[in-house]
Amino acid sequence: MAKKDVKTPLKKGKAQFMLIGEAKLSEYTFAINKESDKSDWIYNTMNLGIDCGNGNVVYADMMGGYGAERDNVIYVHGVKENDNGKTIDDWDNRFEIAWEDRFDEDVLETVGDSCFIKVGIEKDTQDKYFIKKFLSAYDAIEYIQQHIENGMVLNVKGNLKYQLYNDNISVKKEINSIFLSKAKQEDYKAVFTQTLLIDGNAIGKPDKEKAVFPISAYVIDYVGKYDGQEIKKNVAFMKTFELEIDKQKPDNTKKFIKKMLTPKKKGELVEITVEGEIIEGASLVNVTLDDIPEDIKELIELNILTEEEAIARCAVGGNREKRMIIKKPAIIYIGEDEDRKPTISRDYNKYKESDLVFLGQLIDENEDDDIPFDTEDSDNDNNEDDEIDFMKLLDEED
Repeated sequence: MAKKDVKTPLKKGKAQFMLIGEAKLSEYTFAINKESDKSDWIYNTMNLGIDCGNGNVVYADMMGGYGAERDNVIYVHGVKENDNGKTIDDWDNRFEIAWEDRFDEDVLETVGDSCFIKVGIEKDTQDKYFIKKFLSAYDAIEYIQQHIENGMVLNVKGNLKYQLYNDNISVKKEINSIFLSKAKQEDYKAVFTQTLLIDGNAIGKPDKEKAVFPISAYVIDYVGKYDGQEIKKNVAFMKTFELEIDKQKPDNTKKFIKKMLTPKKKGELVEITVEGEIIEGASLVNVTLDDIPEDIKELIELNILTEEEAIARCAVGGNREKRMIIKKPAIIYIGEDEDRKPTISRDYNKYKESDLVFLGQLIDENEDDDIPFDTEDSDNDNNEDDEIDFMKLLDEED
C-alpha cells in the first residue's frame, strides 16, 4: 500500500487592515440590543464607514452579544513576564471568563492585552484622549455609539476575516481598535497586510486599463462553524488580489513576480506577506441623473431626496468595486540585538499544493463519511459565539 502523504497543518499569517479618515455615520451604522429570531441571542452590531479620501469609503464591522438564557463566557488568554521582566501575552494559557466578570478589574489584570478591544475617542479636560478597553464587542459598540460623532477623524484597525457567502469569498473587516487621529486629508488611507500562498498558476494576464496583474492567491483563515456545522479548522480560501504595475519601469514588476511570487518547484507554494491598498468606495461606473430610475426621480421631485442623495444611493450596490491592490512585500525583522536585521517575509518551502484544505472538502467529508473534525483553537479570543453571521444578518435586516 502506498504511503499516504502527511499534510503540513495550515497556519494563519498576517491578515490586518488600517483605515485613516473621517467617520461616516448613518441610521444603519448601529443596531443595539437586537434579538435573534432563531435563538436567545441578544446582540449589538456596528457597520462603520470611514472616508479614506477621494471617495474611497471603506466599511468595517464589529458585532457581539450574549445568550439571555445561558451561561455566557468569554474566551481569553493570560499574561506572563518575559526574560526582561516585561509583561507580555501568554498565548499558551487559554481560559474562560464568566460574562458577569467582564468588568472585574482583578480578573482583567490576568488577561492578555491583545484580548481587548481598545477605544480612544473621548478627550479629557487637558485635550488628551483616554483609552477604554473592552473584552466584548457588545460593550464596545454601545460605548462607541454614545461617543462617536460624524466626521471624526479616526484611525481604525482590525483583522481581515475571510468567509464563504453565497458561493463567493467575502472579506470582513473586524475592528479591534478605534482612536482619534490628527491626520490631515492628504494622510488618509486604507491599507492592509496579508499573508498569501501562491502557486504556479496564480498570476493572470495584465489588465492594461487598471495597470495591474490579477493574482489568484490563497489565504488561510479559521472556520468555527459553517451553515450550522462545526468545522474548527484553518482552511484555504482563494481570493483575487491585484499587483500594481510599475508604470515607469514595468520590467521591474515582471522581475518581482519571477523572483518573489513564483514557486521554485512544481507543486510547491510561495508564502509571502504583502502590503497594499483597499479600494471600495469608487463606483465602477459614473452615475448621473440620467442613470437614476424613474421612481427614484419622483422622490427628487417630491423633495424626499435631493439629487445628490439619489445619485449617491444609486451608486451604492453591486456595481461598486472592491479591490485589494498589492503595493510591496512586507519587511520583518529577525534575530535579536546586534543580530537583528530586516528581511522579506517569504518562504518557498513551508507548504505544498497538497497541503491545502478547503471548506468544501471538509463539508463533503462530514456529510459523506461522518468523519469527526480535528479541533483547533481560534486565534480570535473576542468571539463569544459563532451563531450570528454578519453577512446573513445584513440580508435579514434588508
